[in-house]
Amino acid sequence: MSGPNKTGSSRLLDTQGGDRGIAAEFLVSPAMLDAVSPSGDRGGMVLGSGLQGEPLTMSALRPAPTRIVVVGGLYLARQVALRAMAVGAWVVIATGRPAAWQVLQKAAGTGPDGRPAPLVQIRRLSPVELPRPSEDGPLLVVHDGGPTPQELFPPRSPWQTTVYVLPYMHPQAGATANAADLVLLQRLPVGQAQLAARIWRLPPPMVHQLTTLSDEQVVALGRNLWKPFTLVTTPREQQILGPVRRGD
Repeated sequence: MSGPNKTGSSRLLDTQGGDRGIAAEFLVSPAMLDAVSPSGDRGGMVLGSGLQGEPLTMSALRPAPTRIVVVGGLYLARQVALRAMAVGAWVVIATGRPAAWQVLQKAAGTGPDGRPAPLVQIRRLSPVELPRPSEDGPLLVVHDGGPTPQELFPPRSPWQTTVYVLPYMHPQAGATANAADLVLLQRLPVGQAQLAARIWRLPPPMVHQLTTLSDEQVVALGRNLWKPFTLVTTPREQQILGPVRRGD
């Protein structure tokens, strides 16, 4: 993905409140939906609202291997993972900072034996055997391995989505960024915004916009896609994650 003017990735997003059947409908308990977040139609994950207040839904769990890059703080990455849980996905988190992700295990609750529910697994940054994804049990793998992640868990099968959490833009992250089907960008300092411009061939107005986003604003970037939006957070999510913020 070398720029925002190619076709394709806009199919991951829908601004009409539904995702036109790209993802299947998953069944989870009403308690999970109420406790975590609202879900979109047919498995779409609500991200926020567009410039006109329209709901913006991401079809991140779909019958195709999918890569998503999140550039910014942990808040946004954890919110994406929470909403994947809300539509019935297995979530595997590979991270060097497991304490930062334990809030998701707490949100998932416990099983009959009192142990953490298997819906969320926190792993080290090393290759492990993953649950086998399927239409009834999609898989979201969160790779929280710093600004230059290795391909430990590349999505190779339908219904597997890998989210790469980049705390900041790094010159060596270009390959990961360009391989993404969708990139979610929070506010960037000027130097990092200029690096983003070189990676995605962004014009000056877009570069300037990246440096002036508020804490609750995000840009969705993809092929033929540049979509600023505002995060929408439920009261329960605020209890789990705290207030919306740009940093960790």
